[in-house]
Amino acid sequence: MEISLIGMFVTVAVAHFLALLSPGPDFVLVVKSAIRNDRSKAIGVAAGISSANALYIALCLIGVGSILASSVPVMIALKIIGGLFLIFLAVQALRAKKSDYSNLAIESNDENESIKTTFMKEFITGFMSGILNPKNLLFYLSLFTVVLTSDVSLYFKLALGIWMTLVVFVWDTAIIYLLSANKVRNQFTKLSYYIDKVTGAILGMIGFTIVRSALTK
Repeated sequence: MEISLIGMFVTVAVAHFLALLSPGPDFVLVVKSAIRNDRSKAIGVAAGISSANALYIALCLIGVGSILASSVPVMIALKIIGGLFLIFLAVQALRAKKSDYSNLAIESNDENESIKTTFMKEFITGFMSGILNPKNLLFYLSLFTVVLTSDVSLYFKLALGIWMTLVVFVWDTAIIYLLSANKVRNQFTKLSYYIDKVTGAILGMIGFTIVRSALTK
């Protein structure tokens, strides 16, 4: 790989990772799932979010991303649907009863009768959160303008896309593993009810802001 391509790869990879460090709705969902569910199910959220990112990366690579981003109705629709989805998740969290969190300790049964979920449900939640966030599309589109030139090979673009998808998954999974460790999880158990309320309120505010911005423009 040429020096210029290596520099380009590193620049885009660093910018992408720094963006991951900025907490958003996806990050809040990862924390929420890690606190409420066992590790095997919570990873579904990470897989869903990374899959949504992979789809947007693919769309940007083949040029469809720019078409979607240039369509005002499509972007408004994405914002409204995405905002309403976050509000829906927020309402679910805010309506949950304190008794629903009584069996979250790591020593308790894996089959939690209070909070019933599966890997696939968490995957769908993560995927919907990622795909309905128009900022993800705009971010990758702006990021790929650096490499979407005629002199850059398709293999290089694919390698960059695969790398960013893996980084999203590994980062979210690392957060889940950290929060699901015995000591950390047990410390969070007593606070999980309140943490879920806070994360729910944050998701609700983000969703409301997104919907309002879409309707006022």
